[in-house]
Amino acid sequence: MTVWFIVVLLFIFIYFSYRYAWWKRAVDYRYPRILMYHMIRDSIPGKKFNSLRVSPEDFETQIKYLYDNGWQTYTMSEVMAQKEHLADKSIVITFDDGYQDNLTNALPILKKYGFKATIYLVNDRHDRDWSGYRKAKNEGAGLKEEPKLSDDEVNELLDSGLIEIGAHTLTHANLKNLDESESQKEICISKEQIEAQFQTVCHSFAYPFGLYGPKDEKIVADCGYSNAVTTKVGIVDLNDCDPFDIPRVTVSGKDNFFAFYLKLRTGKRGVKK
Repeated sequence: MTVWFIVVLLFIFIYFSYRYAWWKRAVDYRYPRILMYHMIRDSIPGKKFNSLRVSPEDFETQIKYLYDNGWQTYTMSEVMAQKEHLADKSIVITFDDGYQDNLTNALPILKKYGFKATIYLVNDRHDRDWSGYRKAKNEGAGLKEEPKLSDDEVNELLDSGLIEIGAHTLTHANLKNLDESESQKEICISKEQIEAQFQTVCHSFAYPFGLYGPKDEKIVADCGYSNAVTTKVGIVDLNDCDPFDIPRVTVSGKDNFFAFYLKLRTGKRGVKK
């Protein structure tokens, strides 16, 4: 009985260590953590993409932890402009796509703690299901039904003084499937429309699905963006990083707080993700 008990404990220890990689050293806290969110809303039982849905309760727990522990908040354009003089424990909150709950659920929490964020907006975001652009089997999986920000709501976010609006292409395009002229339209006109519609300067870009190639990086630079984020997982020194190939730390709706804490330390929850 004792032997089996020890074997079970050993198995649990190995599984826990693999899943959480608690033993990894923290990445230098002089390097900013760029967190990637999508929706701030409760998960939907039986639906796909619940990893993209972080509950408001969990989001506030995370932001409160950052606030209580002295993390300094920046937008993406700010962190890039100040990258040579950042304080230790710098944080950038980013949201992809432009969901309405970024205003209704996230903004009140950001206001409560004085935190800033960058929202990467899809221009043609209403009544559009882009989940199938990456994998055909995901078509109709529910993202079309998620309420998106109206133009008036985007202006409300900007008026808060806490939000930067970045671009995420016109249609949430899979840039890997487009030729150069199509990519240029998706990337450059997205910026132009945001600046004209909302009377703001659009410095920041996020690659939809994290899918892109060298042609797309060049287009982003040529169109006048100062930075672009990816879905690559990691924490880097922005002074020693391609400004158009910046990794982020993925915050999942399936993460518990311990996973969030570990991701702040190392960029990943466990050995692989």
